[in-house]
Amino acid sequence: MKQYYQLKTQYPGAVLLFRVGDFYETFGEDAVTASRILDITLTKRGGGTPSEVPLAGFPHHSLDTYLPKLVRAGQRVAICDQLEDPKQAKGLVKRGITELVTPGVSLHDNVLERRANNYLAAIHFGKAEAGISFLDISTGEFLVAQGDIGYLGKLLQNFGPAEVLFCKQNRSDFERHFGPDFCTYALDEWVFGPDYAHDTLTRHFRTTSLKGFGVDNLKEGVIAAGCILHYLAETKHANLSHIASLGRLEEDKYVWLDRFTVRNLELIQAQHPGGVPLIDILDQTLTPMGARLLRKWVVLPLKEAGQIQRRLDTVGALVADEDLLADLTQHLRQINDLERLISKVAVRRVNPRELLQLARALEAVEPMRARLAASGVRALEKLADQLNPCLALRKEIQAKIKADAPLLTNQGGVLNDGVDAELDELRGLAFSGKDYLLQLQVREQRNTGISSLKVAYNKVFGYYLEVTNAHKDKVPAEWIRKQTLVNAERYVTEELKTYEEKILHAEEQLFVIEQRIYTDLVLSALDFVPQIQQNARAIGVMDCLASFALTARQHRYVRPIVNDGTVLDIKQGRHPVIERQLPPGESYIPNDICLDQTDQQIVVITGPNMAGKSALLRQTALIVLLAQIGSFVPAESATVGIIDKIFTRVGASDNLSKGESTFMVEMTETASILNNLSDRSLVLMDEIGRGTSTYDGISIAWAIVEHLHNNPKAKAKTLFATHYHELNQLADDCPRVRNYNVAVKEADGRILFLRKLQAGGSEHSFGIHVARLAGMPTAVVLRANEIMHHLEVERTSAGADDAGAPAVPAVAPVEGPQAAQPRPRATSAVATAPRPQLQLSMFEPGDPALERLRELLQNLDVNTLTPIEALLKLNELKLALGPA
Repeated sequence: MKQYYQLKTQYPGAVLLFRVGDFYETFGEDAVTASRILDITLTKRGGGTPSEVPLAGFPHHSLDTYLPKLVRAGQRVAICDQLEDPKQAKGLVKRGITELVTPGVSLHDNVLERRANNYLAAIHFGKAEAGISFLDISTGEFLVAQGDIGYLGKLLQNFGPAEVLFCKQNRSDFERHFGPDFCTYALDEWVFGPDYAHDTLTRHFRTTSLKGFGVDNLKEGVIAAGCILHYLAETKHANLSHIASLGRLEEDKYVWLDRFTVRNLELIQAQHPGGVPLIDILDQTLTPMGARLLRKWVVLPLKEAGQIQRRLDTVGALVADEDLLADLTQHLRQINDLERLISKVAVRRVNPRELLQLARALEAVEPMRARLAASGVRALEKLADQLNPCLALRKEIQAKIKADAPLLTNQGGVLNDGVDAELDELRGLAFSGKDYLLQLQVREQRNTGISSLKVAYNKVFGYYLEVTNAHKDKVPAEWIRKQTLVNAERYVTEELKTYEEKILHAEEQLFVIEQRIYTDLVLSALDFVPQIQQNARAIGVMDCLASFALTARQHRYVRPIVNDGTVLDIKQGRHPVIERQLPPGESYIPNDICLDQTDQQIVVITGPNMAGKSALLRQTALIVLLAQIGSFVPAESATVGIIDKIFTRVGASDNLSKGESTFMVEMTETASILNNLSDRSLVLMDEIGRGTSTYDGISIAWAIVEHLHNNPKAKAKTLFATHYHELNQLADDCPRVRNYNVAVKEADGRILFLRKLQAGGSEHSFGIHVARLAGMPTAVVLRANEIMHHLEVERTSAGADDAGAPAVPAVAPVEGPQAAQPRPRATSAVATAPRPQLQLSMFEPGDPALERLRELLQNLDVNTLTPIEALLKLNELKLALGPA
């Protein structure tokens, strides 16, 4: 226990798994935590004594089962192993921490998700800007960025790190800006020194400066990257040769998608249980490298038209050549996770079966390279040039490792025969030696005449000859008696002892030699780390583009025209997610959207609830995003002038934990949009202002549309969905505002949603109809209808009183930044709802049963009825109504 507490003090915040024999044990508070998370028995050590301590443990071979549960619960886990063979140890077995596993630093397959990165992030708060760095130790990807708090918040949401590091003194800053939902760990202030970070990075990369990585001017970002390498050293990760470069995330290279937009468009995660995010629809990748890269592409769309065109060219070639696409997908299916397999080689944690998986993946690279090279497509030929089949490594692995090798090297039987002469000799001795013992048994039975004699083995005496008491007088004098049993005697001979030593020595040597040869093989594979990482990157790109091509062929996507213009013109566009969720036989109703900066900059969309306004807004953003990641799009045709920022304000949400109402969250998100607009922005706003009173909401929505129209610095293309029909008047005074509505058909008091966008504004929201469809009680629907008609009458009469006055002041022409800001006119009368009737009418015209009931009641004289007659009359009235 003294040894345990000494190790525990090194990592006080981690759960310490302490190896004792065949078990990993936890003590004290760790035992309480482990028993709760792992659902294992909590017991006690030294029960009833002053040294009593809680205890919980599990078998060492179950580590891969229990470790992921602890890590996913947000625990840091220190693994303490026995560093020497207990059989050879004198006194206390030497132990030490061999690994510290945290949510962001893990190489265990059961902890990692195959199709997603597992990032460790570090943030450094500078005076003017902040730096951030991301590392996935399982793949070697190392990235750095620098910018304002908003940019860092966007990156944190997009990359979704499993763990975030920051300075202890910045804990409150981190939680204020980014919230409490991340798994975090605070480090001492000295780790965030610029000189220490620079030295740590240059020492790791073995360079004199960081200019070669293009990050030397990112002071805060470099500090964050240095912090990550320091943390890896602290967590006992010393072999990091697979982390060979430091990439820069350039803010101006990718489309700005703020955290609200990523959430509202449901790119990676659905907002509601059972929802389907875009990535689930788009992802048909066949390799883990491709799946991880695709997630990154979706949240980092490109802004450079040339790069987008190259992706589209490749997708187009694959769509056009069905045989080429089929061949590539067949090859991709043969490839395992090259990226993580070679990372395990680099950190010396690769097992024999994983080496065989690596060899099989490399075997599939060669025919793939040949097929790409012969494709005649320039982009695919360039990918072929980047592939290296690493023939020498593949042949060495397949020549040395058995096809049915065990999972662990300490089980023996890892290497093929013929790999090493000494190894073959020892194997012959170990296994044929046992055959010799059987021959010895037969020979001694014949020589002594003892037919029941047998050669056996136990761990105490080793090999021995056993003779029953009935035959012990036949035992030769040179045999040495070793043990007396009730019914038998056990003996050894010099010959038996000699063979025993040879066999046991051979078995021990077998493991030593196999381990040495296997270790040499892993070290030789280290020379191929850069080439295999390059293979993994090229295969990931190819997998993503093949996935785009498969989706395009299966779901009628077309190639968009992406250029540097300012026009967004989508013909017959469809929502990529909704159209795939429709019931069989029902087709998605497509729509056209056209936005530009000269004629139709802002489209105000009105229409009923449930008509599809929100879906139309989202589908426009998703089509733009798909085009700018290099995918074909769900439309008849699409022309996309490069968009540099996509902003969305859709849906209702609140943040009660921070005291923010739904309306406050809505205004915060809207303010973020208006303060970050650019000339190439795409803005999608849905129901702005609905979280407050009608007049306040109309005024805010009106002012926002005017601001978007009159802003002299940014003519952002905008779709503005609203129920405030008063905003239709903006089109009369703002030349680039157009009114559209989503069509419905009304018949017999009911509505049919046509889902079709058409020119012109709508004057009705049909909210009461939707309430009826939702199953609202009839009494509530009827009362709401009564109030609505009353308010409409009041508004009409108020309008008549104000006849001759303009409904809305005219908008003055915009001259420079100071433009007239008109306000919508409020109605002159305060709207009041009619008082509800205390007694609902029982008699609706046109019902014969009710008419008969009216007649009976009118002919009834209640003053002459006895109690019995009243009951009989009541029964008659009930029968007159007919069956219920």
